[in-house]
Amino acid sequence: MNKTNATIFGLLLLAAPLCAEDWTHWRGPNNDGHSFETGLPKEWSRKGDNLLWRNEEYGARNTPIVMNGRVYVICRSFPESTKEGEKTVCLDAETGEMIWESVHNIYLSDAPAERTGWSSVAGDPETDTVFSQGLGCVFQCLEGGTGRIVWERSLSEEFGLLSTYGGRTNAPVVFEDLVIASGITTGWGETAIPAHRFFAFDKRTGDVRWVHSTRLRPNDTTYTTPVLTTLNGEAAMVFSAGDGAVYALQPRTGQRIWKYQASKRGINSTPIVDENGIVYGGHAEQNAAETTILGAVFAFDGNTRGEIAESDLLWKIPKRALGRSSMVKLKDRLYFLEDGALLVILEAKTGKEVAEKKVGRIMFGSPLVADGHIYLCENTGRFYVLEPTENGVDVVAQTRLSQGEEVFGSLAVSNGRIFLSSMEAVYCIGSGEPKKTAATVPAIKRNEGAVSDRKIAQLVVSPTEEILKPGEKLALEVRGYNAAGQYVGLVNDASFAVEGGGTVADGVFTAPAGGIAGVKIVATSGDATGSARARILPAFPWKFDFSDGQVPVTWIGANYRHKPAEVDGETVLRKVSTIPKGTRSQAWMGMTTPHDYTVQADFFAITNDGQLPDMGLINQRYTLDVQGAQRMQIRSWTARLELRFAKTQPFEWEGDTWYTMKFQSETGDGKVTLRGKVWKRGEAEPAEWQIEAADEVPNLQGSPGLFGNAKIAEFLIDNVMVSEN
Repeated sequence: MNKTNATIFGLLLLAAPLCAEDWTHWRGPNNDGHSFETGLPKEWSRKGDNLLWRNEEYGARNTPIVMNGRVYVICRSFPESTKEGEKTVCLDAETGEMIWESVHNIYLSDAPAERTGWSSVAGDPETDTVFSQGLGCVFQCLEGGTGRIVWERSLSEEFGLLSTYGGRTNAPVVFEDLVIASGITTGWGETAIPAHRFFAFDKRTGDVRWVHSTRLRPNDTTYTTPVLTTLNGEAAMVFSAGDGAVYALQPRTGQRIWKYQASKRGINSTPIVDENGIVYGGHAEQNAAETTILGAVFAFDGNTRGEIAESDLLWKIPKRALGRSSMVKLKDRLYFLEDGALLVILEAKTGKEVAEKKVGRIMFGSPLVADGHIYLCENTGRFYVLEPTENGVDVVAQTRLSQGEEVFGSLAVSNGRIFLSSMEAVYCIGSGEPKKTAATVPAIKRNEGAVSDRKIAQLVVSPTEEILKPGEKLALEVRGYNAAGQYVGLVNDASFAVEGGGTVADGVFTAPAGGIAGVKIVATSGDATGSARARILPAFPWKFDFSDGQVPVTWIGANYRHKPAEVDGETVLRKVSTIPKGTRSQAWMGMTTPHDYTVQADFFAITNDGQLPDMGLINQRYTLDVQGAQRMQIRSWTARLELRFAKTQPFEWEGDTWYTMKFQSETGDGKVTLRGKVWKRGEAEPAEWQIEAADEVPNLQGSPGLFGNAKIAEFLIDNVMVSEN
């Protein structure tokens, strides 16, 4: 299918009904926790009553999805072993048996193994593919039936996505011909300052279509998920962000529709939007308006544009801690669970409280509505079926999982069966033959108007982000959209302006023939503009001496956390400590595909009250770290040193002295060998490598980069070089 036909077909999907037997998103067909199915089991037991299968090999912390008779989860691979990583797993929905698994390493991450699988898979019935955003920032498109990798992006190395100790990971969503992923990123050029950013990828090719940044310098990472809906006849993507605001964007263009600043900190709960465009949300953080009050739930009319003020809210109830779970709406009432597993019921129109009910101790998952009942599972394994009443809810049934069996995800429904993941197992609950029930209740009305406005008001140039070699050519596609974000057609008469080098002729960009460069391409048609960016990176060798007084524009995650500094008449880079959330950081220099190369740089640690920083190099997704604790270390997954792969040995060194560090990777015989050496600058290079380690579960490629931890003390960097072995 060519791109034009794929676009036309994708537009038709907006009006197509989604069959209820597929649960392709962790919150269901409409991202709202509703199932259209009836006759689901109300009771079940761990000993066999209505328990069709339980698979203990693929326990996970996320919510399963179900598509084409297959169940998908993300979980740990080879736990508690030197092979440990993460994997996307496909199970037979009938039997629970594994059909395939796609395993990959976690690299350059601080997140612990227990947080693997925070995100849920997203499915696309049109292409029978699934999309997996892993703990280690690997984003994959996989064939649904075979697990074959269609395309893959390294969100950390390419875009600077953070994978912190908290491990919070956002789930992707599929919209028409796009799959949209997000996270806190620190990129290059105009994206060099951290922000919660959304990246729309072509779901078939993995090309970046558009990027949207929320407010810069957010306080938190999050695990919220966008909701796809229609507001005032306009397709919209509604989400809460790491900057504490709730946004609506046009999903085809990434242009903002409106924003409501709810909190000072990041929001993890996913909002819901009803059939009238009313947005309901909540958080457990410091309120933006009432700064001394923690937590709130609120409602406002999403059929608007611009900034939404506190006075625009329909209602707001402060001091409600909706910090993890997301709410559901059933008829004229809202149901949500505070972090302490207190179920709160409100009138949706007024926010007036109807009732409260305690359903356990801790709540991470979100309630599910099906056949007029509410299903939920609390963190310690209490499974409830609730029936709404005039005065609240009655408990229809209750089941307890095994002692200590934790549940962090929510429930999924497909073909008359309920699917649940705990940290110990995946469950299928049902009775008899599966039901092929079609949706009898319409989805949240995607009543987008016809494309009557043919005036092009916005341009999207794709690929929006690309890496090219000097002189390489790139065909650009310019798409035109009206003010409502509807696709009008391809724009073949756009004019182009290029900043940073290179030319555009007949819609084809030719990269400049020189060395490393960052390029911005701006397309114009009438009053509409759109832009794309490219990093121009030649083959090795590279050398950076910072004599131009700049942080290299093409480096990912560097410019915000490193600043040029004059030392002894030379310009070097200084790893700063003035950005608290950037004192420990990684920066990447280029492509993700190199292997078997050597990285070298000079480092100067600035002693601070007798203490020294940690500083090092990145090669092929491994770090060589010279530590202030007088050690030298090679590692890949920071939080798994004791098992996955690491070598640490004593190394005596001094502060306030220039050292040269060299780090080499060599791949062969199914493993990668990492070698490092460090010596005082100006002295003879040691003939032998000082530290060497072989990884039997290798990272076979990766971008060169820099590592540093300046929390205790700052350091300087100079003469960075990358060369083939």
